[in-house]
Amino acid sequence: MTVLIVVIVVVVVLLLAGGGLVLARRKRSEQLQESFGPEYDRVLDRSGSKNEAEAELAERRKRHQQLDLRSLDPQTRERFRGDWKQIQGEFVDDPGGSVDKADSLVTTIMRERGYPVDDFDQRVDDISVEHPRVVENYREARRVRDAYRNGSAETEDLRGAVTSYRSLVDALLDEGGDGHDGGGSGDGRHREDDGRHRDEGRPVEGRRDEPRGAEGERAGQARQEREAGGPPADGAHDHDGSRR
Repeated sequence: MTVLIVVIVVVVVLLLAGGGLVLARRKRSEQLQESFGPEYDRVLDRSGSKNEAEAELAERRKRHQQLDLRSLDPQTRERFRGDWKQIQGEFVDDPGGSVDKADSLVTTIMRERGYPVDDFDQRVDDISVEHPRVVENYREARRVRDAYRNGSAETEDLRGAVTSYRSLVDALLDEGGDGHDGGGSGDGRHREDDGRHRDEGRPVEGRRDEPRGAEGERAGQARQEREAGGPPADGAHDHDGSRR
């Protein structure tokens, strides 16, 4: 009987431990999916193993936490914004050169922020932790830049690359929250909210037109009275609301 009780206890403990492990793994998966968004699916498709993909993403996050990243002072940030405006302005005359300069500017900003920049693939992995939704833009922009250097990029490709670089520049210079674009303040929702608040301050069309309709009705009544030759009744008002 004692042996049976011991066996039952051991089995229960093992079941509880196994259930806890399953729940922990499920929670970890949910956190990684929420944090990395489309980057999670990309790594999963490439690796073919969920455990392998999640191990890689967890390692990226661990490495990112060890980086000595720093924010930019206002003067440096404005200087980089000015550099970007100049790059955009030069696109019409030199599309390929603009793409080259955009790529260099991104590397410079990352270096200023404290990212290691010696290896492109490592830069992409590091960026993906904070900016998982724009990191694919970075990959595509670099692909177009390489194609331009090989003489196989069209103007529209170059235009798209500049747009992709711009999304990353904006993310690196963003001052909203921690700049994370996976589901935090850097996902663009604050811009939508700003637009909604501006719309709320606009006059409603029906209300704006309503006084005109009332004035027009009063004006029509006054005109009918004048055409009939009768004086306005005591207390009547003109169409502008003034008392006669």
